[in-house]
Amino acid sequence: MDTKQIRIADYHYDLPDERIAKFPLAERDASKLLIYRHGTVTEDRFSALPDYLPAGALMVFNNTRVIQARLHFRKPSGALIEVFCMEPFSPLEYQQNFAQRQQVEWLCMIGNLKRWKEGVLTRQVEIRNTADANAPVRIVTLCVERLPHTENSTGTNHRVRFSWDADDLSFADILDAMGELPIPPYLNRETQESDKQTYQTVYSKIKGSVAAPTAGLHFTDRVLHALDAAGIDREELTLHVGAGTFKPVKSDTIADHEMHSEYIVVRRQTIEKLIRHGGEAIAVGTTSVRTLESLYYIGTKLATNPDATEDELAVRQWDWMTPKGNDIDTTAALQHILDYLDRHGLDALHTATQIMIAPGYEYKIVKRIVTNFHQPQSTLLLLVSAFVHGDWRTIYDYALTHDFRFLSYGDSSLLIP
Repeated sequence: MDTKQIRIADYHYDLPDERIAKFPLAERDASKLLIYRHGTVTEDRFSALPDYLPAGALMVFNNTRVIQARLHFRKPSGALIEVFCMEPFSPLEYQQNFAQRQQVEWLCMIGNLKRWKEGVLTRQVEIRNTADANAPVRIVTLCVERLPHTENSTGTNHRVRFSWDADDLSFADILDAMGELPIPPYLNRETQESDKQTYQTVYSKIKGSVAAPTAGLHFTDRVLHALDAAGIDREELTLHVGAGTFKPVKSDTIADHEMHSEYIVVRRQTIEKLIRHGGEAIAVGTTSVRTLESLYYIGTKLATNPDATEDELAVRQWDWMTPKGNDIDTTAALQHILDYLDRHGLDALHTATQIMIAPGYEYKIVKRIVTNFHQPQSTLLLLVSAFVHGDWRTIYDYALTHDFRFLSYGDSSLLIP
């Protein structure tokens, strides 16, 4: 199969608007679970997930947390400008950036860009001390300024400087006070207060995403405890989901589609645990899939270039299509990452992945996937098709004819090829 010549039109299906879940269920784990096992489809409730997993398996979750990345400003003329934080620019590392005081820079998408050619926009907000109801309300002013283009701020992303007049507040505090949670555009509604909770996984920890890893939205503490009781080992990694996850494939063939790059962090203990499990895992969500599979190609790079830089370790879109003669054992690839961390005195691997998984791809680490139902003609549907050896229509036809809810707040599936 010539993967790059795949026609995205072959991955279309009719998705009526009424099948898109606009809101989540009141009970997360009451959602429906489609089980695709060796070509056969059945269904259950999500709360029964542990019953379908082998004891002793390793399940990997993405612990990223969605930030209130959308900010609105009004020009003196009355024009409304939206500034959507995409990724840090200075400081470059997410947690350092969020902890910064007084000033940071981000790459942002800007709504109504033609009305904001230059100049500084300001916005004031009341900050209340939630720990002390009697403390006076503070007025904080946030300023935003468009900066000159850099090689990283072309196209839809623009370099923006944020500054504020409260020395004791971090940028994370500013976003919490002034930002809006960016729910997916296909929900066709405004963000509501309830989304601040329902559009986060119960295990989210590390701030940085502009979209939720939605397969994780079904998990509750009750299900996590049931997994533990069933002997399922659990581990976490971090991939900060970018808005590129909603980017449609507009080219006729996927060869001409540029996959978005996303920042990943994988702790040493996660890699050690993967090795103990024979380099195999159950992935919760496509973000976990892309991170886990990227580890293999990072390991193969280190096998031939032990002194690779963080940038050289970043996985490019088609790295997996390199000649098959370069293949090494999965656990050996993971061991190369551990050796790299040892040489550099690091507790975690920090890099990025642009990997595009599509039919023709051979999975290295992921043996089962928990995932939601994805948009027609999307790269996520290509990933699923690659995992089930092209049998994606069996899954989606069943879901469409059995009242499953689709997309971020919809139901989910367990895929066992």
